[in-house]
Order: sequence, then structure tokens, then C-alpha cells
Amino acid sequence: MNLLSLLWANLFRKPVRTTLTLASVTVAFLLFVLLQSIATAFEAGTTNASAERMFVVPKYSQVGDLPYAMRQEILGIDGVEAIAHTTWFGGNYQEPRNFFAKYPVPPLDYFDLHPEFVVEPADALQRFASQRTAAIVDKALMERYGWTVGQIIPIQATIYPKHDGSRLWEFEIVGQFYDPDAPSSFPVFLFNYEYFREAAAFGGNRVSNWVIRLSDPTRADEVGQQIDALYTNSSDPTKTATEDEFSRQFARQLGDIGFITTMIMSAVFFTIILLTGNTMTQALRERIPELAVLKTLGFGNGTVSALILGEALLLCLVGAAIGVGLAFMLGPLLEVGLKDVFGSFTLLPITALYALALSIIIGLIIGATPAVNAHALRIVDALRS
Repeated sequence: MNLLSLLWANLFRKPVRTTLTLASVTVAFLLFVLLQSIATAFEAGTTNASAERMFVVPKYSQVGDLPYAMRQEILGIDGVEAIAHTTWFGGNYQEPRNFFAKYPVPPLDYFDLHPEFVVEPADALQRFASQRTAAIVDKALMERYGWTVGQIIPIQATIYPKHDGSRLWEFEIVGQFYDPDAPSSFPVFLFNYEYFREAAAFGGNRVSNWVIRLSDPTRADEVGQQIDALYTNSSDPTKTATEDEFSRQFARQLGDIGFITTMIMSAVFFTIILLTGNTMTQALRERIPELAVLKTLGFGNGTVSALILGEALLLCLVGAAIGVGLAFMLGPLLEVGLKDVFGSFTLLPITALYALALSIIIGLIIGATPAVNAHALRIVDALRS
């Protein structure tokens, strides 16, 4: 019998107790991988922000709007090179659960501010600008619903009715766009702002936010302060921030996901350490005479303590491996269920490596005290007990 088989046999001396402990460790690492992946998905929206772009939004509300007349005033500020805008449209496709963002935008201005996007086919942008009911759709959204160029997409408006009272808006897809350097974290449906402005019963002279491009990114703070100062005493005060900061503020509306994840996992692993540590301590007490026999047969103090420490490491590593495996098995299913929220949800191999490394650390913590006690165990005292 080699040491590994001895470790395994000792670990399952009490199969029910060990199985329940192993299940607890497995669940802990399953949660670790999934929560870390969710936190990473939340952060993904902030990692690809342009240093040249800034957002101008209502100062006191993320759901407010701003006058369209601001366009020329903002564009006239020194350091502002280009400007576009978006408006939150709302609305449902077929049924309420089919959620995705829908924005009326100025076609040429919007894509001029986002040169990272590839638009397909070649004439799509020109058709988007010239065709009244045209729409260009994020590639991830096209794939999600199986849409094709030329298809008519009906949207039932929840905010903006038409002048005739109807809430049914229909758009023809003329193309798709994507960022070749980054997966879409927030798929959007874009349609021509002029159509919205003409057809909507209200809201045609307001926008949700302005997007600007700076001629010099190092002047971001200066330009932002100038824009906000321009509207400080108006009925529509503004708050200007870089694209990166705006994305972080938007994500923080749901809370500090990284902090929440850390607190949950700290509580889970603290409980696991107590539970598994108690199991290992109890197992040591039950096996004191056996350890004395091992030492009598020639096993040294170091070997005996290594066996005890090895059991703790093996328990944590096996639990972590099963938990990580289950997480990656569930990954494709979760990706389908969560893509409406995150746009992109992926389990990364580096997260699995973190989990396995953490399992080794926890195993060392759990096994340290029993291993030290086993090392110090005297044969006479052990046999007497």
C-alpha cells in the first residue's frame, strides 16, 4: 500500500462524515467559481472604455433627460471634438422577458465616436443614415434571436407611443456591428433618431445623455468642469464623467459586486474551515492508538504528521476539483440564462487555478494543528489513552 492509498483509506474511515464534509467543500468552491465569474462579468463593462470619450448625463438622476438644444453649446466648448447622443427607449420584443437596450441615435455621429466598431455589410452605415426605419444591431443580439439583415423587428413601446397613439414600432435591420477586440457586455439595438424624433408623441426634443470625444484626453477633468459649469444654474444641471467612470457608476447602482462577493465567500470559507477543521480534529482523536502503532512500526514523527496534513489537503483538493468541475459543467447553461443581464458571461480557466490554489491554502490551515499534535504524540501516552 502506498501513501496515497493510505491517505484515501484513512480519509474514508467514516464514509458518511467524510462525504458530507466533502459535499460542503464542493459547494463552497462551486460558489467561489460562479461568484468570481459574475464579479468579472460586472467589471467587463469598464475594461474597454475609451480614454477619449466622456458622458454628459443629468446630475441628479440616471433616468432623467436633457434638452436636444445642448448639442451646439457642448460642441462649442474648447476641447470637444465630436458629439453624439443616446436615448433610453424601453419597449419589448415579442414578450417582456426579451430584454435588451434600445437606443435612437444619430447614425453617422454615433459610429464616428465609436471607431472600434466594425459594421457589416459595407453599405449598412449609409443605409442606416438614409433609411427612416433602419436599425443596426449588436452582433451578439443578432445571434441570440437568430435575426438576419432585412428582417422587420416589431417593438412594443413601454415609454414612447407614436403620434397616432399606437405603441407598435417596426424597424428593418440593415446591418450589425461588433468590437473585434472585446466581446459585447451590453448588447444594444440602435435605430435612427430622426425616425424617433418625428414619430414619437413626446420626447423628440430631449435625449438621455450626450457622448463626446475629446481632442486631448488629458483635459478630461477640465472639459468636464466647463460643461457642468455651463448648466449649473439651469433647469437641467449636468454631471460629466469619463466613459470608464460612467460605466463604474452604472454598475455600482446594483452595489459593489466585488465587495459583496468577497464578503459572501469570506463567510462561506470561514464556515468551511471551522467545519472541516473540527472533522480533522475529531478524526485525530479517534485514531490516536493507530498513530501510536504506526510510530511503533517505524513511521517517523514527520511521516505521521505528513499523513494527517495530507488528508486535509486531499479532502480540500478533491472537493475543490469537484466544485470547479461542476461549475464548468453548469457554465454553458448559466451563460444562456445570464447573457440577458451581462451580455457576456464566461468561466475563465484562471478562476479554476485560483480555486485550486485556495484549496491548498485552506487544507494547510485545517491540517496544521492536527499535524503538529500528531508529530508531538508520544507512543506510550497514545497507547495508554
